[in-house]
Amino acid sequence: MCMTCGCSGEDHHHDHGHHRHEYLHGSSGQKIAVETDILAKNDRLAAENRSLFRKRGVFALNLVSSPGSGKTTLLERTLADLSGEMGLAVIEGDQQTDRDAVRIAATGASVVQINTGTGCHLDAHMVGHAAEQLDLSGIDILFVENVGNLVCPATFDLGEHHKVVVLSVTEGEDKPLKYPGIFHAADIMLLNKIDLLPHLGFDVAQCREMAQRVNPAMTIFEVSARTGQGMDAWYCWLTERLSAAS
Repeated sequence: MCMTCGCSGEDHHHDHGHHRHEYLHGSSGQKIAVETDILAKNDRLAAENRSLFRKRGVFALNLVSSPGSGKTTLLERTLADLSGEMGLAVIEGDQQTDRDAVRIAATGASVVQINTGTGCHLDAHMVGHAAEQLDLSGIDILFVENVGNLVCPATFDLGEHHKVVVLSVTEGEDKPLKYPGIFHAADIMLLNKIDLLPHLGFDVAQCREMAQRVNPAMTIFEVSARTGQGMDAWYCWLTERLSAAS
């Protein structure tokens, strides 16, 4: 397992090079040096992505969650509801298959699939190459749906304007305390599947308190991608932030 980000497998890709695992299992000094090198290269590429998005007037969001939070369903609903108002596109990250990309394409939005293999997150290099496949001149908001994982994506800047963490009420209220890195890094939390609350013992107030204990500045929206409940507040935030970024 990669000591930097948790990716497993013989090779894993960060930036243009390969970093084999034997370099990470030497002395402590060697491990720190490789980690620093990987993250420094990623940050440089993220800065290039950010500059590109700024020049093209693209508002980029990095959506992160554990598997099964309803992230893709939430994107489908968002794309369908806002498609007539602005140009929308998605970079879709998964370890394998294009199943989610097919769902996104059905909304009419432009989508580029990234398969990471054994990799547990997207990085700036991947996103930069995917962006090259999009006509950015017609895009107002670019959603990057990261690989389902609450740990590794917190470390890797993709050049986005904001990280958005999606948490569903079918998960525990204490997720923000268990995985503080991503909740600290995210500006927005979408608490999804609130239509299921009558059937669960999930404590919304406790979850909100825990999330804002980790990140007091975090904005939280309670939504149901299935029913549409609470989605208007999310859309208003997108519209306001898009205007502010223009």
